[in-house]
Amino acid sequence: VMKTFSGAQCYIARTGYTGEDGAEIFVPWDKTAALWEEFFTKSNGELKPIGLGARDTLRMEMKYSLYGQEIGEETNPYGAGLGWVVKPKEKDFLGRELILAKKEISPKLVGLEVVGRGIARHGYKVFSFDKAESGEVTSGTLSPSLNKAIAIAYVKASDAALGSSVFVEIRDKMVEAKVVKTPFVQTGGQ
Repeated sequence: VMKTFSGAQCYIARTGYTGEDGAEIFVPWDKTAALWEEFFTKSNGELKPIGLGARDTLRMEMKYSLYGQEIGEETNPYGAGLGWVVKPKEKDFLGRELILAKKEISPKLVGLEVVGRGIARHGYKVFSFDKAESGEVTSGTLSPSLNKAIAIAYVKASDAALGSSVFVEIRDKMVEAKVVKTPFVQTGGQ
């Protein structure tokens, strides 16, 4: 939806990137402070600011991929759980053969619930139950909704089954985690 604020065109979108109801407002940079102030003035103290960290925990609770974390130029869409957007039977596209050739051998993106103490952070290594290296954490946090440590990680397909136990190396300690169903938080609309 396009609207006008302070003489400038603004766009309002419901991309729902965090999984929450709401909208994103796209406004020229030189109008952002005025828009911010207007929201807070008109909310009579009911509006509370939150930062990027809150956006990140919300998107992790929904297991939404972030470019540069869960997905990037080297990501196979099948391993990332995005095979539903690939239509190899309908169209030809650049990289089609390579993507299809690696479909079955790609690491799988899974949700982890940390069983032991610690927060699994981006870049931490994940190991199979037999302590063989299996993959890497892409994002991790303490879920404010669940009050549990959760993470998103790429692991070998052999470690990706729901309920599988793995270990995450957190500060030089092997901490147990379980592969769990995602999204971590179920919303009322699902």
